[in-house]
Amino acid sequence: MSNLIVHGGTPLAGRIIPSANKNAVLPILCATLLTAEPVRLRGVTEITDVKKILEVFRNLGSSVEIDYATGVLDVHHRATCFDAAKDRLPEEMRSSIMLVPGLMARFGAARIEDDVTGCTLGVREIDPHVEVFQRFGAAVERHSDGLVLKVDGQLQANDHWTDYASVTTTENFVLCAALANGRSTLMNAASEPHVQEFCAFLQMLGAKIEGQGTSKLTIHGVERLGGGEFTFAEDFHEIVTFLALGAITGGQVEVRNSVPEQFPLIDRTFAKFGVQIIHENGWSRSVTHGPLKVKEPFTRNILQKVEAAPWPYLPVDLLPIFVALGVRAEGSVMFWNKIYDGAMGWTSELSKFGGHAFLSDPHRMVTFGGKPLHAAEVESPYIIRVAIALLMVAASIPGRSVIRNATPIRRAHPRFVENICGLGARIEWVEGD
Repeated sequence: MSNLIVHGGTPLAGRIIPSANKNAVLPILCATLLTAEPVRLRGVTEITDVKKILEVFRNLGSSVEIDYATGVLDVHHRATCFDAAKDRLPEEMRSSIMLVPGLMARFGAARIEDDVTGCTLGVREIDPHVEVFQRFGAAVERHSDGLVLKVDGQLQANDHWTDYASVTTTENFVLCAALANGRSTLMNAASEPHVQEFCAFLQMLGAKIEGQGTSKLTIHGVERLGGGEFTFAEDFHEIVTFLALGAITGGQVEVRNSVPEQFPLIDRTFAKFGVQIIHENGWSRSVTHGPLKVKEPFTRNILQKVEAAPWPYLPVDLLPIFVALGVRAEGSVMFWNKIYDGAMGWTSELSKFGGHAFLSDPHRMVTFGGKPLHAAEVESPYIIRVAIALLMVAASIPGRSVIRNATPIRRAHPRFVENICGLGARIEWVEGD
């Protein structure tokens, strides 16, 4: 277990270039299995899940050359082989389920391990994915340690309407449809920026996809996909996080942002805490005028609200970042996670800093901000953005704080601590028990 020691109270300032979004990098890595042609990816992040997937590729006989210093990956699945009876996919990694379509399309078989998880964000069911695979013609066999899926011949196109706009289910549908026989249509598709980036990559390989960025996707299956070169965009999660770190510490942080058109709702959410976001010449910065203060609603008998749900709502993954601002800002805010149950149950850790937060139910939390805060030792749940939110609160408080079990940060953000230290923070990793 890795802990973070945070010496807080220093306003952060400077310029920073975010890394790529792991939620784009991981599915795109999985998508490379669909082609036997060489692919070059630029901006690949050095995170645990990337290393696990690349190790799978090597074990299957693929050619993998990665330079993490430059972020350039060359991968070629020309000599790849897979045997569902003996080859295993990474466990304890949610994204490994996106290796299934490529394996089915190329080898007629794939596996889903029993322990396919990720962050502790409530129940993460695999049934929607299995249903997608079955609709494309996969037969499912239950084994003692997981599921084996088999396909007789080419995947068969179909139309599907998902129960909810799941990112990973949408990506699995597109992966299956890209090489399926005929036209496939998905209703209630996810439309997050990383899903759009994923579709753009497949189009670069030659996939025929219509409707990306909307809730309806149409995919015309092709006989084969080619190769090519693709560069990842900046991670909007990191952009928001660095902007929020500047605001919560009373500093001035500028972040490179090539997609400000994705930020209007995010900008308005910052404004609810007295933070103005300015986008200029490919960079974004947060501006505060004095201490953070919650904007009072015109309807005086309700609390200020931050509601998070599938895109184009405010992304759920960003909710903890704004909870941190809510603990700091004078005033009260109700936060509503409309997707995951149990993802808000870390109010007790905020209270260790002196923060006032009340868990209304498994989906809603109210913060009563502006109270005096003090340095503390806290324990992070295994949720990436919660660990970062606790770090944010600690960075805003003079004194030495400890974030125990901060390991999830490394799953998504390479050199995260080094980048923050470059802005003037005093933070270090230490190994704990």
